[in-house]
Amino acid sequence: MKTQLKNHYIATFVLTCLMWGAFVSPLRSQDTTQHRAKQRQNLSTVVVRGNSTPSATLSQAPVQVITLEKMERSGAMLLSDAVKQMAGVTLKDYGGVGGMKTVSARGLSSQFSTLTIDGVAVNDCQNGQVDLGRYMIGNSSLVSLTSGLQDEMLMSARSSSAGSVINMETMQPSFMPGENTHGRIGMEVGSFGLLAPSLLLEQRLNRKMSLSIWGNWLQSRGDYPFTLYYTSSHDDSSSVEHREHSKMRMATGDVNFFYDISPTRLLTAKVHYVQGYHELPGPVVFYAKRGTEDTREKLFFSQVKYTSHHYKTSYQLIGKYQYTNDVYEDSAARTLSRYLRNEYDQHEGYLSGSMVWRASERLSSSIAADGAIGKLHSNLSRNSEVQRFTALATATVRYQHPFVTAKGQLLATLVGEDASSDGKVNYRRLSPYAGISVRPLKATNIRLRYFFKSTYRVPSFNEMYYFVMPLDTLRPERADQHNIGITLPPHTHFNSDSSHNISYSATIDGYRNSVHDKIIALPKQNMFIWSTLNLGLVDVTGLDIKGIVEWKWNIAGNKVNDADEKELISLSATATYSYQKAVDHTDPKDDKRYNNQIPYTPRHSGGLALYLTTPWVNFGYNYMQVGERYYQHQNSDECRMEPYADHSIIVDRSFDFGAIGIKVQAQVLNILDKQYEVVRSYPMMGRNYRFKVIVEF
Repeated sequence: MKTQLKNHYIATFVLTCLMWGAFVSPLRSQDTTQHRAKQRQNLSTVVVRGNSTPSATLSQAPVQVITLEKMERSGAMLLSDAVKQMAGVTLKDYGGVGGMKTVSARGLSSQFSTLTIDGVAVNDCQNGQVDLGRYMIGNSSLVSLTSGLQDEMLMSARSSSAGSVINMETMQPSFMPGENTHGRIGMEVGSFGLLAPSLLLEQRLNRKMSLSIWGNWLQSRGDYPFTLYYTSSHDDSSSVEHREHSKMRMATGDVNFFYDISPTRLLTAKVHYVQGYHELPGPVVFYAKRGTEDTREKLFFSQVKYTSHHYKTSYQLIGKYQYTNDVYEDSAARTLSRYLRNEYDQHEGYLSGSMVWRASERLSSSIAADGAIGKLHSNLSRNSEVQRFTALATATVRYQHPFVTAKGQLLATLVGEDASSDGKVNYRRLSPYAGISVRPLKATNIRLRYFFKSTYRVPSFNEMYYFVMPLDTLRPERADQHNIGITLPPHTHFNSDSSHNISYSATIDGYRNSVHDKIIALPKQNMFIWSTLNLGLVDVTGLDIKGIVEWKWNIAGNKVNDADEKELISLSATATYSYQKAVDHTDPKDDKRYNNQIPYTPRHSGGLALYLTTPWVNFGYNYMQVGERYYQHQNSDECRMEPYADHSIIVDRSFDFGAIGIKVQAQVLNILDKQYEVVRSYPMMGRNYRFKVIVEF
């Protein structure tokens, strides 16, 4: 076994070196006068700089995008605030600004969702999932969620391996002639001690290089009131209490470097650091409402990304190092002379290379290879040292026609790991993907799409070695994803001399996910210690619907396209609806689980976002509805969680003072003061207020 694991490491190292060498060699050989002359004769290369927005209606796989403008309209502060606005997403929120937040897309576990920043994955071998509450979006140009496989051909193998991808794109500086410096200072305050100052500086170093520095501080007391009921029926005695042991503080720093080497080559680099402290309030059970645990976390990563586009080929190289430190303490155990302090140090080195070759105008292919080594050290007596090696490789072919786009991919996964106490284990699998998008009628832009994807993930370190007993019972999780949908690209109705117009777009997607050996993680003692188990077979049948309508009116009576901001009124509406039937089909003889909805997954959910823009002041309204759920496998009345609705309103206004712009925004969240729980016994915040000021120069 030891020799086998060693061979895996050697194979990945050689594979990665070969990929990088193969990429660098063509870069050098193609940079000749003869090739450039040929390139000018055959193709006029156009490279778009800045952040491109994925098309939600032209892609083969469903993709949802929230742009910077939409994030500002909704008052989103954390990554979780943006993601929860998307269809088909189940967000687990453990209360308040500082609570842990994980996401499940289309009934798949949160470990099937990969977070990428600028297309580079943020990995967590320990948990297998990323806490979306750790990431602020103040320096992001967009957030997207893709279910299935992204349309982009030039992408890492790790991104291809995920069931869904949440991507955050960093805002790239843009300067007008004569400009060298941009800045933005923000301050947000709110109920229960919320304080969030931020600073963004953008500097042009020379004609080709620019730099951005972003920093943010977030803190909250989290001592919001809630009603404590003394019986499960809520018809007996109750009292108004306050959340205790809920303080949090988090500092985030981000440095980004952009180097436009040439119109066809771009080098970017990012250094990111997060340090936080969170008190864990614990569940409200019977008469207990005070927590005794807290966590401290540090996250650091540095990444470099190089892309190059040529006549028939494109290349991408990625290198990354990530360090994570998590500390968990229980003061109650300390007072009982059972000092409990768990510390985890995680290191990961990651390399990725990908290449696209365009055989013709319509046919292209790509290959990608990734290699990663992750090490976890803990102060636990068992499995204090765990190491994982991961190699991923993809081969992709795409045919593109104005009326038909087809794509196929094969992903190879090779994982080897070594635990200090439980020995070594290896995993390997081939996973296919096939997708097609068809425009059936020439007279309309309506498109039909379908994809199939097989997704495979091995258990995380926590699942495999720490919080599941016995250790050898947990199996890798496999998912077969099917999606069929219809899309209506943005369409605008207006007359040539009209002072108003209306545009709309829509997507409807039905899906079927079969998850074999599904791994379920449920909090037991607290939200840091979990229990994990395989359910065997879970079938998820769902429907996602999203529609966008925007109406514009020029109050001066001129054409809409000729209006400036002081003459234009616009109203946009975005509606989403999701249906998820995620049921356990493991054992027909188990009447307590079979055909029951899996925990914390609502059958029905949806939302509505309205935003009215006027020359004087802007108004926004956000509505989110989540249906009933069950916190256990039994769908009984005792395990039922009540449905809830959350309403929020936003008012903002912008002012211009020459080169300085000021934006003021006020929010009222949960305006009906509805007490609800996303996770059982963790009451969410009632009515609360936020006020934000942004100064740009």
